[in-house]
Amino acid sequence: MKLFEPFELGALQLPNRVVMAPMTRSRAVGTVPTALMAEYYAQRASAGLIITEATQVSAGAQGYPDTPGLHTAEQVAAWRPVTEAVHAAGGRIFAQLWHVGRISHSSYHGGKLPVAPSAIRPAGQLFTQAGMVEFETPRALETDEIPGIVADFRQAAIHALEAGFDGVEIHGANGYLLDQFLQSGTNHRTDRYGGSIENRARLLLEVVQAVTEAIGHERVGVRLSPGGVFGDMSDADPVATTEYVGRALDALAPVYVHVVDASQDAPPQGMEGHNPTALLRSTFRGVIITAGGYDREAAEQTLEDGRADLIGFARAYIANPDLVERLRQNAPIAEPDRATMYGGGAQGYTSYPTLAEDLVQS
Repeated sequence: MKLFEPFELGALQLPNRVVMAPMTRSRAVGTVPTALMAEYYAQRASAGLIITEATQVSAGAQGYPDTPGLHTAEQVAAWRPVTEAVHAAGGRIFAQLWHVGRISHSSYHGGKLPVAPSAIRPAGQLFTQAGMVEFETPRALETDEIPGIVADFRQAAIHALEAGFDGVEIHGANGYLLDQFLQSGTNHRTDRYGGSIENRARLLLEVVQAVTEAIGHERVGVRLSPGGVFGDMSDADPVATTEYVGRALDALAPVYVHVVDASQDAPPQGMEGHNPTALLRSTFRGVIITAGGYDREAAEQTLEDGRADLIGFARAYIANPDLVERLRQNAPIAEPDRATMYGGGAQGYTSYPTLAEDLVQS
């Protein structure tokens, strides 16, 4: 099967085409990675590539409790045992870099409002250390503040290499800051970062350019979620937006684009007749990773059809540290305990058995 064939990703030789997609698990202590996180990622090192949980590029980028950062010396030092453990287990690991933008709360920022492209409050509630709270109306970033956001991503990428990561993934998806600039429903700016598709895509592209120049094209991926609605998102023409971004990224040449393919059966909002992965494949000539609830059969068919080069698995990796072997043997895929997905300790994090351990116990 193609799913288990080796693949060349930039300078990395992947032993298979299975990617562990990023998942927030809230196991950091404050914003500092832990030894438990090293164990967790090392358990999953048989993946062709691991992409870590989303990791803050600055203190102002945080929006969830106990999520790690890559903006202090302490955080960089604490990530090193994680990357060393993964490499010792034969794995490869990229750090996903994010800024949550408006999907945050003033309680994370010393009473200051979260920032966004425009002062538009998301619908719903957010989990904080004090429990669930209503979202606040964010503060629109001033034009002269935006270069600082670009610089934060660039510096976090440099820190990632210092911490031993093989590369980084820029989080431009799922309703967070770069996606908020990209989609018209959250970007009502009238400066050079708002209005046209070209302007709304400017921040994402400036970040990609700065990061690739800092650490090399072969070490940089980008995640996108065309037509995604998570985080109360919307876009007037997601097809045109996606096609423009795909062509622009092709010119900047990151090593891959990681597509959140929200459903393989139904198109995302405003994309009737179009598939997100297919749209990016038609405009971006680099490696395509697709993720979105794939099982073994759908993953293999997607690779056989050439629609993508690598397949991302997220939820399946929670309870199946040896997912590659389970997929190889077409063995049952264990279901995770939802109560332990976010926060806590080893239970529901590093406690899930491998297939071999299951067989011994049975």
